[in-house]
Amino acid sequence: MPEAIAITPLHILYLVGVIVILTVMILRKDTPAVCIAFLFLLGCVGLGSAAGGVQVVFKAILYAATQFMEVIATIALVTALSRCLTDLGSDYLLMTPMAKIMKTPSVTWWVLGFSMFLFSLFLWPSPSVALVGAIMLPFAIRAGLNPLYAAMTMNLFGHGFALSYDPVIQGAPAVSAGAAGIPTSAILSEGSCLFWVMGAVTILTAFLLNRRSLACAAPAGGAPAIPASAGGGRTLSRTAALSPANPSPARHSRAAVILAVLTPLVFLADILFMAFFHLSGGNATSIVSGTAVLLMCVGAVLGFQKKSLEKITEYITDGFLFAIRIFAPVMVIGAFFFLGGEGIRTIMGDVGTSGIMNDWALWLARHAPLNPYIAAFLELVVGGLTGLDGSGFSGLPLTGSLAATFGSATGASVPILASLGQISAVFVGGGTIVPWGLIPVAAICGVSPLDLARKNLLPVFIGFAAVFACACILL
Repeated sequence: MPEAIAITPLHILYLVGVIVILTVMILRKDTPAVCIAFLFLLGCVGLGSAAGGVQVVFKAILYAATQFMEVIATIALVTALSRCLTDLGSDYLLMTPMAKIMKTPSVTWWVLGFSMFLFSLFLWPSPSVALVGAIMLPFAIRAGLNPLYAAMTMNLFGHGFALSYDPVIQGAPAVSAGAAGIPTSAILSEGSCLFWVMGAVTILTAFLLNRRSLACAAPAGGAPAIPASAGGGRTLSRTAALSPANPSPARHSRAAVILAVLTPLVFLADILFMAFFHLSGGNATSIVSGTAVLLMCVGAVLGFQKKSLEKITEYITDGFLFAIRIFAPVMVIGAFFFLGGEGIRTIMGDVGTSGIMNDWALWLARHAPLNPYIAAFLELVVGGLTGLDGSGFSGLPLTGSLAATFGSATGASVPILASLGQISAVFVGGGTIVPWGLIPVAAICGVSPLDLARKNLLPVFIGFAAVFACACILL
């Protein structure tokens, strides 16, 4: 069994904070003020002074900002390219062929999702979001798909299904298998049924629950408008960046045609390059982001010539303003939840824990009565708890080692238990439930991360129920 964990006032206060923040989110209220209050209280308790509380508020937000900076830059540069494509009219030229496929919001929903799934299998979701967002998202919006549901299908297919299964790159299965002391192939073979049940049930449930509201109204003669409140909350409009300024121009400039041809060709070359050199994760994201900004510069020079220097500055400024506007509140929310993982050491120093939520997960595993079904339930819960810091992979060593422990104690299948923990950790922390984990797709689609998290909540939990039932049969 896991070693004994001492629960301190810091642990209790943090758990109260998690419950309060999640409750405020469910009530559809803003949470940054609550997060700041608990950051201050945790600093006071952990460092023993009010001055420590003040310092923790700043250090935690600064730590969150550094963790998010790669995503901020990616979103800013892809948004800058989108602005350039729109101003030149290249986006309309790109949309014309896809219009033959994306004829209805429902068809578009599935096409966008499966495209995201395939890209994510080979590149992982973060660079795939940038690629799909830059090339396919404008088509989806023009086909009438509500941006919130575009974000939903990209998110569930990519950061949910593809990342939790990960059969090609095998990053997640390798970590889980290594911690559980079993071959990676055991996770992928014995646990494959669980991954497919989770993915299929979650995605199909999301579609069926929302099929009547997938479309957004389009003004006559123009591209679909992004509603001020898609799905019942704030939506950050990117209409200007996602729909053509002139929906049916009689003529296109030479620059527009060149950029419309160059954009998909260069991104296709990126995909081949990343596949050939086995690049994924941050390395792949840097290739996509760098390509986006270079294409934007080429388009500005071709389209605006003497004014290109000013236009490049304008596009980059607009891109970063958009990205920061998205991230500003989420940095504060993320600052609180980073204290639940390894970030606490950087923010607060040595306070007797390497991760508050990990400690709670270990405490729960030690004090719960065990049988194969309780063990399976604990794997789901522990995986979800470790994912609250927004990192789908940070909890995999814990869920893998617990799978080995629970398997030997109850006679249950270790690969099945490890797969369950992997599914819940990635679906929660990888970016379908916690708003600070699904920022990239929300920002690319121009929707509120909180709204997207709320939309995902019911389908994902129905998926958890289905995969738990399946696991109980297979144990």
